[in-house]
Amino acid sequence: MGFLFVAPAFVGFLVFYLYPTLRAVEISLTDWNLLRAPKFIGLANYARLLGDATFWHSAWVTLTYVLYNIPIQTVLGLLLAVLSDRLARSVALRAVIIAPYLISNVVAALIWMLMLDPILGLTNAFLDTIGIARQSFLASPDQAMISVAAISTWRHTGLTALLFYAGLQAIPRHLYEAAKLEGASEWVMFRRITLPLLRPVLAFVLVTSLIGSFQVFDVIAVATAGGPADSTRVILWYIYENAFQFHKMGYASALSVVLFVVLILITLLQMRLLKADQSDLD
Repeated sequence: MGFLFVAPAFVGFLVFYLYPTLRAVEISLTDWNLLRAPKFIGLANYARLLGDATFWHSAWVTLTYVLYNIPIQTVLGLLLAVLSDRLARSVALRAVIIAPYLISNVVAALIWMLMLDPILGLTNAFLDTIGIARQSFLASPDQAMISVAAISTWRHTGLTALLFYAGLQAIPRHLYEAAKLEGASEWVMFRRITLPLLRPVLAFVLVTSLIGSFQVFDVIAVATAGGPADSTRVILWYIYENAFQFHKMGYASALSVVLFVVLILITLLQMRLLKADQSDLD
């Protein structure tokens, strides 16, 4: 009966995940421009990748985005979750917190393009009122990636907070009560009780957030198209360019396979370092 219930999801995994992955590995070993039959070239695409300066630049840009996005998103999400749990367990408040995540990436990007517009945007209008010069934001090579990361952080922090909040509900309340009787402050309880017992949830949040950050595409496609001056040309955008603009499907597949392997290694490392399979509640 158990296999019967998981069969639809398993079939979906085989058709929409496993088969495309194996097909991508196969295509990565060919030279294919989508117009003629693929030509087998072995590992030539991977050898080319090692000397591709644009690929290494896009990898650095992606890493920069991850470093901008993940720490702030995690800290803000944890802060909102703790405040919601300790001060106001309101369903309406949690609904407001999660609301930005319910907006699609494309819509969020369009909203913030208008908000950050140098001439008509409300953000620059506010900066004007407090005496700060108008900023280019998405049109500035120095500010574009920070702006993209800020948009993603705004959209995903609510989900991160909700995941942490769910984890907080599993922590026995008597631990906090005992700590209060011993005279522990809120900070001590957070450091000695909350953080250790949230480790499995923290591991899940960091793994999924990191994978999602390495796969950022929607906001880039709508707001910057990899510019200005390649300052937001992340790996996924570079893969898209090679596949559908340069018609180098074999090379794009090789890039995808490399990204896939890197994400697996990073995930395994995170799971090991954070001891995600263990809980101090056991």
